[in-house]
Amino acid sequence: MDHKNLIAIDIHTHAEVSCRNPFDNYGEEYDRAADKFFGSNRRPTIAETIAYYREQKIGLVMFTVDSESQLGRRRIPNEEIADAARENSDMMVAFASIDPHKGKMGAREAERLIKEAGIKGFKFHPTVQGYHPYDKMAWPIYEVINEYKLPAIFHTGHSGIGSGMRCGGGLRLEYSNPMHLDDVAISFPDMQIVMAHPSFPWQDEALSVATHKPNVWIDLSGWSPKYFPKQLVQYANTLLKDRILFGSDFPLITPERWMRDFEVAGFKPEVMPGILKGNAVRLLGLENT
Repeated sequence: MDHKNLIAIDIHTHAEVSCRNPFDNYGEEYDRAADKFFGSNRRPTIAETIAYYREQKIGLVMFTVDSESQLGRRRIPNEEIADAARENSDMMVAFASIDPHKGKMGAREAERLIKEAGIKGFKFHPTVQGYHPYDKMAWPIYEVINEYKLPAIFHTGHSGIGSGMRCGGGLRLEYSNPMHLDDVAISFPDMQIVMAHPSFPWQDEALSVATHKPNVWIDLSGWSPKYFPKQLVQYANTLLKDRILFGSDFPLITPERWMRDFEVAGFKPEVMPGILKGNAVRLLGLENT
């Protein structure tokens, strides 16, 4: 990634529409619920997302969410995102998502994606994937990530997916309590753990784990900065200033809106460059590129 010519790096963007596989409309009611929750119905293709970020001069990390076991919905191929990143390596990095229920088979896929596809990290969504992050079922995949010293983003806190559906679509918010990552951070010290989003209603738990465990980071995606809890801004300005990351959750929130609100959300001018880009450069190992 040619990060010196980018104004920021968005650590949290979603692949929404595959250009290779036909759209799987099974479980589409989850999309509609998320659209209503976020007030958005954008579903760009991978290529459209990349073109948008290139125009904005913002780097991006892109991934899908593999929840085939829980939701029964075909994932977008990790290889498609990896190929797009290889073709746009000046401004894009690909993360993979593997359903933790795939266990050792998932671990084999993770290693193959790292070695052959150039995957640089992984994404997990405990609520949508239906598991506790500390469940030993997922450890074969974590072991691979830890061996290669790569980052893993974990959704934390409330989820717009399922919000307002009958029984919340059967999705359990409790799986995404950030305190569940404490065990993971101890057992896999070489895996850099990124807690995604302000972790409502467990913001203090997230701050505690990140402050205590130096391999834990926080990304600020999924919310406009003007709604961030005051303690999150306080820690971002002080103890955690080197491990706070810009993320939008695109396409549900655009980086334009996020960065506009970030300017007036109470962040100190001296920490803002690190949040927007510098911390991501270190996390992704881009210092010498």
